Amino acid sequence: MGENSTPEEHKPPKPARLAGVVLPVTGLAVALAGMIIAWINRNTYIGWFSYAPLSNQPFAGTGMAFLSPGTQAGLAIAVVGLLMLAFWAGYRLGQKGRRARRDS
Repeated sequence: MGENSTPEEHKPPKPARLAGVVLPVTGLAVALAGMIIAWINRNTYIGWFSYAPLSNQPFAGTGMAFLSPGTQAGLAIAVVGLLMLAFWAGYRLGQKGRRARRDS
């Protein structure tokens, strides 16, 4: 009796629309928080030297990157946020594709 509405008239319930907004906003917030944590911890210096008594060449550690544990944690948090955004984007694209096939 109440099934006379067309698909265009049917709107998703409010919790479904809210859930579609919460994930990208949370992912963006997590990614930004991770980047801020990594930025704050970027000035950590690790001092070290090497002594090679039998060689005549000094050792230069070029091409090495040392990251503090805080920077590593910040980058890991940023990656989690970016993964959340990638999941949300793939889910949305999949929903659009399924809707387009259903309408065809």
